[in-house]
Amino acid sequence: MDTKPAVPALPLHKGEVPVYMETGKAQPRAVSGTFRSWKWWSMIVTLAWWHLGPFLRWDRGPGAPNQAILIDMPGRRAYMLFIEIWPQEIYYLTGILLISAILLFLMSAVAGRVWCGFICWQTVYTDLFVAVERLVIGDRSQRIAFERQPLSAGKLARKAVINLLWLAISAACGIGFTLWFGDAFEMLRDIFTGQANPPVYAFVAILGGFCFLLAGYARERVCVYLCPYSRFQSAMFDEHSLIVTYEAWRGEPGGPARKGQSFEGRGHCVDCRSCVQACPTGIDIRQGNQLACIGCALCIDACNQVMDRYGLPRGLISYDSSSNIEARKCGKPTGLRIIRPRTMIYGGIMALAASVMLFRLTTRPDVDVNVLHERAPLFVQMSNGSIRNGYVYKVLNMKAEDRVFSVHLEGVEDAAIDVVGGASNVAKAELRVPRDSVGEFRLYVTVPAAKAASKSMPVTFVLDGSSREVRTRTIFAGPEK
Repeated sequence: MDTKPAVPALPLHKGEVPVYMETGKAQPRAVSGTFRSWKWWSMIVTLAWWHLGPFLRWDRGPGAPNQAILIDMPGRRAYMLFIEIWPQEIYYLTGILLISAILLFLMSAVAGRVWCGFICWQTVYTDLFVAVERLVIGDRSQRIAFERQPLSAGKLARKAVINLLWLAISAACGIGFTLWFGDAFEMLRDIFTGQANPPVYAFVAILGGFCFLLAGYARERVCVYLCPYSRFQSAMFDEHSLIVTYEAWRGEPGGPARKGQSFEGRGHCVDCRSCVQACPTGIDIRQGNQLACIGCALCIDACNQVMDRYGLPRGLISYDSSSNIEARKCGKPTGLRIIRPRTMIYGGIMALAASVMLFRLTTRPDVDVNVLHERAPLFVQMSNGSIRNGYVYKVLNMKAEDRVFSVHLEGVEDAAIDVVGGASNVAKAELRVPRDSVGEFRLYVTVPAAKAASKSMPVTFVLDGSSREVRTRTIFAGPEK
């Protein structure tokens, strides 16, 4: 039997931190207080939006989808209330992503990791999954004892109940995602009657599977090891950013204490570890600001409960800026300073990006044209000597009404236009395009041989019938002279 000796781990130098260190799944204790209430309300609002948002309606007239927010993949467009985005306007997505990123930076500069602690989907679903565990097994001490129990039928049954409830929540998460990509009422009916397309079930399985894995089993490991935001979030903080902080100047030297004991000559921290037990990532905030702290502030609620029992002032752990904590330490006045160079820069970038998008939306054309010159052959010489070129002429009608356009050619004299299936040998042709659609036409342009002066002449198709002329440059090919 081949028994290779285990390779010892390389020793860490002083001050080094291992890339990955398994500490076991955190088992947060239930607490009550201001921040816990805010987290419950945040969960209610975010989950309600995620699952009920697709059912909101918006009247766009007959023949148009009436879902308020819809990403219509088959129709190749997206709808957001009165805004309709076409594939060639994908730059709006870039603007939305830019604004979202800068908004996250601004939130971090003002209020620390408020996104991570209250709004992030990982936090919301992990909180919900822990609530399921608490409902089936109990609070922290009961869950720890349950995990230490030997395997039995009762333990397997409870684990099965927990995982089934997690699977139901995960399936709802996956279904909620897919409903944004089709009519919510029809898609929901099709999913539950087995009539939905296979890709729909695939997306439900993928999104639901990730929800089950990340919120059920990975949990705080996602925040510490997988999420890139935790790695660079400190770069967006300054001395005026609100963060969860232990006020060591007031708490140390700490240690166990009895109720009613005098705290003269010692710190207010009683080393109860309530802050550690309440933390969803299992850190000790008394050791300072850490990468694994998601800013949920549950440690503040837990500490405040202890301070109330001992008759001590609240705020030993506070959600405040380091400048205010230092000011309190020195007995100086404190204040919230939101307007400062960092936040002004972030706000200015957001305002600029939003202004550009708003200007583009308000001045966006209601028609667009694309012209493709046929290449095989480039031209045809007719029996009377005239030269004919073929073009594919596409007109995008972005209005919710049928429209009639006229097109003529500039740059060459005596050009005649033939529309396949329409007018023949005309100087100006009419093109009918239905509402919210792309009209594709095959045009043949014929020019007398005497007017085709060169091998390649620049010409311009001019489209009338909209709020502005749409001029599209192309070439007219002919034989060498």
